[in-house]
Amino acid sequence: MNFLKNRFYNIDKTILLTILTLMGVGLVSVYSSSFIFAIEEKADGFFFFKKQILFCLLATVLLLATAIIKLEFIKKLGFLMWTAFALLSIATLIPGIGVKSGGASRWIHLMGGLYLEPSEFLKVSLPLILGTLFIKYNENKNVLFYWFLILLPLPILLKQPDFGSFTILLTVLLLTLFVFGLKWRWVIATAVLSMGALAVLIIREPYRMKRMMAFLDPWSEMAGSGYQMIQSLLSFYSGGILGAGLGEGQGKLFFLPEAHTDFIFSVIAEETGFVGVSIIFLIYGFLILRSFQIINRLKDLQCQVIAVGLVSIFSIQVLTNLCVVLGLLPTKGLALPFLSYGGSSLLATCFLFGVLLNIQRTHAPSHN
Repeated sequence: MNFLKNRFYNIDKTILLTILTLMGVGLVSVYSSSFIFAIEEKADGFFFFKKQILFCLLATVLLLATAIIKLEFIKKLGFLMWTAFALLSIATLIPGIGVKSGGASRWIHLMGGLYLEPSEFLKVSLPLILGTLFIKYNENKNVLFYWFLILLPLPILLKQPDFGSFTILLTVLLLTLFVFGLKWRWVIATAVLSMGALAVLIIREPYRMKRMMAFLDPWSEMAGSGYQMIQSLLSFYSGGILGAGLGEGQGKLFFLPEAHTDFIFSVIAEETGFVGVSIIFLIYGFLILRSFQIINRLKDLQCQVIAVGLVSIFSIQVLTNLCVVLGLLPTKGLALPFLSYGGSSLLATCFLFGVLLNIQRTHAPSHN
């Protein structure tokens, strides 16, 4: 037991406390935003809240376990994780295995009414396989097989479709390659090609074009593609400085779709106002800054690659969700880490920080 105690002692308690605080805020927000919806859909106002409590308990165990096990085991696990969730992503497209919701096939049905979203775990396992790729490359070993594995699930995400996860994976991949040695001309060329490819993907799919048009002028599609964004902006406006009070928001009363998932921050904004929104911004900002401080203390290349990838994924997902609900980006199906309802997102994010805390404990110990 002493070795477990010693390992736990070296974990950055500030990051751990910040994560638990966000999870607590998430529980309150899920309860407030889903109660009326759960009564109508499930005949139990606590349906989503109870499931989120279970997710939080499991995620906390996963976070702590990942933070204290041997880091070498996690590094080796990355290859298997990426391969497994790449195959599971393919399985989402198989009738009878994949579950379709809202026009997308992103989930696999598990027992007990639970669902798995493989793309959430793909995102957090990408840095692990990238870490291995960089080590193999520096040892002058053939890395074509690793590139094949990395690129394999990307077209599958477009087929589901999960344009948000596809964009995040591609962005983190390019960012990591740039940070760790890709020359400027290759970065610019790859970025231009990627932007062109993304533009083609948007133009080819009518629903993506509608979302883009709704982003540019949501009031031109008030009853269609722009409806969700307009309701989100109204929630922010209604919140004012101090908010309407917990449980008193109106947007969640079937005006704002996905109120307890992708657009939960809009509910928080309406009920806690500018003050509550500012506090959440500060907490996220502090967590990201603290994570980058860990990266600055690292000397091991593989750990640097993994940590940069993990922090980039978390930062991009937080920033993207906040920009979407504020009308600064087109609507995407991305959860807000720690706050949105959903087991896959919460478990994946806690695994992400478990790995980061493990790297901090073993390679950049801090004084708590």
